[in-house]
Amino acid sequence: MPERPGRPTFFAAVHALVAQVPRGRVVTYGQVAVLLGAPGAARAVGYALHALDGSEGVPWWRVINARGGVSLRGRGAVADLQRAFLEAEGVVFDGEGRTELRCFRWWPGEG
Repeated sequence: MPERPGRPTFFAAVHALVAQVPRGRVVTYGQVAVLLGAPGAARAVGYALHALDGSEGVPWWRVINARGGVSLRGRGAVADLQRAFLEAEGVVFDGEGRTELRCFRWWPGEG
């Protein structure tokens, strides 16, 4: 994704929001975009998370797709790792690899 004005600020906002998601809870890419006032920017949320180098302490694995599943291109080891992290936190997946968003979705301001 080419550098554009405002992009570093958006990425930082994504990282700050995702850092608030508690253990055992998830948010969706689109939800993060809406909460940041950019409802059409779900893909940019993915880019922001992809830009993490691991030293930031942002729990990227707590961001899933709108169907309640792990959403990584090519799937493979990183997708398996994301699901393992979530399951270790108590997030349950069904036979189709989806979690129940009604149970596990987090909203800012929840207790």
